[in-house]
Amino acid sequence: MIKTNKQKMLAGDIFDVYDDELVAERAEARKQIEEFNALGERDPERSKAIIKRLFGETGQDCSVHATFRCDYGYNIYVGDDFFANYDCVMLDVAPIRIGKHALLGPKVQIYSVNHPADPRLRRNGAKGIGKPVTIGDDVWIGGGAIICPGVTLGDNVIVGAGSVVTKSFGDDVIIGGNPARVLKTNLEN
Repeated sequence: MIKTNKQKMLAGDIFDVYDDELVAERAEARKQIEEFNALGERDPERSKAIIKRLFGETGQDCSVHATFRCDYGYNIYVGDDFFANYDCVMLDVAPIRIGKHALLGPKVQIYSVNHPADPRLRRNGAKGIGKPVTIGDDVWIGGGAIICPGVTLGDNVIVGAGSVVTKSFGDDVIIGGNPARVLKTNLEN
């Protein structure tokens, strides 16, 4: 059976980002995002309703500040007590799963999309590869941090502002830098 480009995208295979179905889905998500961003903070209930409709799943008390950007929305899953500050970007070609009690500072970027190493496949940005991002419970990601494709962060992780997280980390660590590394393992004081 031949897979559609959406099936390839969701399976983590190389896919054509300009496939008609995917282009249409991104356009629909952008309409919702533009409506959300235009609201700003004037109508919090309507803003929350847009995010609940856009995301694949939200827990209770999901708060996202405008502006916000994503590719599809349906690949974003957040737990209870989620907060994303201003100007966050989530490129959700593959699932982005964020646990409970997560805090994202302003301008946090989470990417679940990569491109092939072969330059012939990358030309014109036509090919992508999804790599899921998983973030545990009680994670705080400082402003301007970037979480790269395929990264998993455990529970109780703090990511320093401006960090670039290129690999996975377990529970109970403070990480920071470019590339991010463990700065502290004991989170008590």
